[in-house]
Amino acid sequence: MTISSSLNAGVLGLNANASRLATISDNIANSATYGYRRAETEFNALVMDNSGRSYTAGGVTSNNLRLIDQKGSIVSTNNATDLAVRGRGMLPVVAASQYEATGEPELLLTSTGSFRLNEEGFLVNASGYYLMGWPADVDGSIPPFPRDTVDGLEPVRFSLSLTSDPTTEVSLSLNLPATDTAFDASGDPYTLSVEYFDNLGVSQSMGLTFTPTIPGAGASNEWTMQITDSASAGAVVGEYIISFDDSRAGGGKILGVTTVLGGAYDPVTGVAEVTVAGGPVDFDIGAVGANSGLSQLSDSFAPIAINKNGSPVGNMTSVEVDANGYVSASYDTGVSRVMYQVPLADLPNPNGMIALDSQTFRPSKQSGAYFLWDAGDGPTGDIKSYAREESTTDVAKELTSMIQTQRAYSSNAKVIQTVDEMLQETTNIKR
Repeated sequence: MTISSSLNAGVLGLNANASRLATISDNIANSATYGYRRAETEFNALVMDNSGRSYTAGGVTSNNLRLIDQKGSIVSTNNATDLAVRGRGMLPVVAASQYEATGEPELLLTSTGSFRLNEEGFLVNASGYYLMGWPADVDGSIPPFPRDTVDGLEPVRFSLSLTSDPTTEVSLSLNLPATDTAFDASGDPYTLSVEYFDNLGVSQSMGLTFTPTIPGAGASNEWTMQITDSASAGAVVGEYIISFDDSRAGGGKILGVTTVLGGAYDPVTGVAEVTVAGGPVDFDIGAVGANSGLSQLSDSFAPIAINKNGSPVGNMTSVEVDANGYVSASYDTGVSRVMYQVPLADLPNPNGMIALDSQTFRPSKQSGAYFLWDAGDGPTGDIKSYAREESTTDVAKELTSMIQTQRAYSSNAKVIQTVDEMLQETTNIKR
């Protein structure tokens, strides 16, 4: 009976508009919530078979959708670890309670967060979510990790105690005077001291002595480099005989190196491993035929550059995240070290993710498989520090939608009232 279908359509209309009002109220309530993604209620008509002379109302159904792919405005803050994604992609996080209970991270995603160091050194937001990243090697490089799983990801954590970084690499760039290898030269050695830091953060030094080989006639173009270690009471830990090219094409470049004491010299990389008291140190003097490292030119001894890793003992003073997701710790010794890299996750259908509390989302079958990109690479945007992403709610539009919803709800209620009156008239018909 068509009058009954009108009643059913009115009831469905009330339910659909009540659902829409719920999404509107949620949006307005979260208009000041950082990272909030507004919800939307979509109406769809139910159509009955109306091939006859009378019309049967089908009514309406409603579907709710969280618009996760929408982006809010980015606003500046004064905290270096307030993060927002500028463009596509989301930050990986893990619930602290879940991680502490299982030890295995469950990937959740968020578009923004205000992270602070807690008492255990984790970067965590006020809702209890740890920021996740790939840990860096000692030299600050990020090893290759799988991009389609959480393997390798771990909560970003720092040591809040005194830390030191032992020296493991030294590269040397200097010029030795070619005239000092002539038969009539004095043969006096040149000395140089290179500071390094041992396993306890104590400053030590390697003493370098360069002694020319004096031939009976002409020039030898050969030097003996001897390395001593102050932490080993001045013991000799390396000795190498270095010959230099005097041809027109390669004049002044290393021609060959003979190892007398210490690790073998690699002619391709230019590195010889020298073992000091605290362990091995890769000593780079330049590859054979290379323009870098040691050279033998002219008549002057000229140290050009000495580069090394490692640092003395220091207190961490700050944490920063750059646009590519590299998380660095700065120390009061002036040293800054890359500790982690935070990737950005991208999914084929972000709106298919499951919305959770505190503006976090869980990937699902509907969202598609995620892929972890370096920030600023591929389809993803970059990471903005000192920033938060605002809610995507537009209060003016929501209030307009609320007025429309109220009118539609009242109209559906009027339909029900009219049907009731018509049915009442029907029951009042006398025989």
